[in-house]
Amino acid sequence: MKQYELWWAERPKPGGRRLVLLLSRDSAYAYLNKYIVVEITSTIRNIAVEVPLGKTEGLARPCVANCDNVRTVSRSTLTGRIGHLAAGRHAEVKRALGHSLAWDELIGAA
Repeated sequence: MKQYELWWAERPKPGGRRLVLLLSRDSAYAYLNKYIVVEITSTIRNIAVEVPLGKTEGLARPCVANCDNVRTVSRSTLTGRIGHLAAGRHAEVKRALGHSLAWDELIGAA
């Protein structure tokens, strides 16, 4: 497991099976049992807290990582790796998180 990978997570009901984007730092996967993720959804609203995803990341159709939906998930809920976000796109996630948390220094508004 690595930061910026896309995984299936089997969440308790009513959440169910969800796609997530891993956000925890790479070194955390060796010893933590819970990880920070954002949910991936096919509901696309074209707003600043979303990061567009698709076939390049291993998805069958266009989706977004919605940074308004930050969660922690247990290691045991992660059931399968789907793909990853290219290194050149990591800043998009940081910017979207900046918008969701109103951290102006991450969105260039400071």
